[in-house]
Amino acid sequence: MTRIALIAGEGRLAPAIAAALDQPLVYALDNLRPQVEARPFRLERLVPFLDELAEQGVTQAVFAGAIRRPKIEPELFDARTLTIVPRILMGMQSGDDAALRAVLDVFEEAGITICSVDQILPELVPAAGVLAGEPSPRDQKDAARAAEIVAGLGGLDIGQGAVVAQGLCLAVEALPGTQAMLEFARLHAGLKPDPKGAGGVLYKAPKPGQDRRIDLPTIGPDTVSQAAEAGLAGIAWEAGSVILLERAEAVRRAQAAGMFLWARG
Repeated sequence: MTRIALIAGEGRLAPAIAAALDQPLVYALDNLRPQVEARPFRLERLVPFLDELAEQGVTQAVFAGAIRRPKIEPELFDARTLTIVPRILMGMQSGDDAALRAVLDVFEEAGITICSVDQILPELVPAAGVLAGEPSPRDQKDAARAAEIVAGLGGLDIGQGAVVAQGLCLAVEALPGTQAMLEFARLHAGLKPDPKGAGGVLYKAPKPGQDRRIDLPTIGPDTVSQAAEAGLAGIAWEAGSVILLERAEAVRRAQAAGMFLWARG
């Protein structure tokens, strides 16, 4: 019998994927606190962990949720994992995407196919269209400007989001994440030139050339609430490339706040 392993990160995505799978084996790096019951594993013992997956009949794996870099403890490495350390460390030095790709390559070399979230639950990744409200022409211009900024940041492996209001960039996403970006935008909302002008747009998109099997940008009801607190007019994202969690609740909160949600084609 073949089984699928869920490598759970933090946030609400992992529980959603776990619920959609038939008796998955759920694991998580031991520095994480996922919202689903998971058995811990350590990166320093990655090869024995892959052996364990093989013994359990695992032939596929899906990564779901936010993953923070673990603190590496060199004394915990086993002899076989030590042989792949240079590849992983080289990836870490090149950025998060490169580090994740290095780990995915090791999984696939062990005979485990990596599935993307949208393969498991395609409905989590909306196609082009407006889900709530209606972006004005000014909002559309801000979204286009934010898309340019995110594309530029992505090439440097910095982040997957930006906030633009009245053509000006109020905040960009970096290591602290989306919530920190929106809090920064809220604190600096007074920088908008026209207090009665366009409220601003949060835009999210994958990095150029990003491996879609892991770390797709994610938004959900909490993102909507945080964007509303920042005084933004709405949220836009690259259609077919961003995960929307709890769609009905996200739409409800956007409508209640008078905001738009737009999967931008």
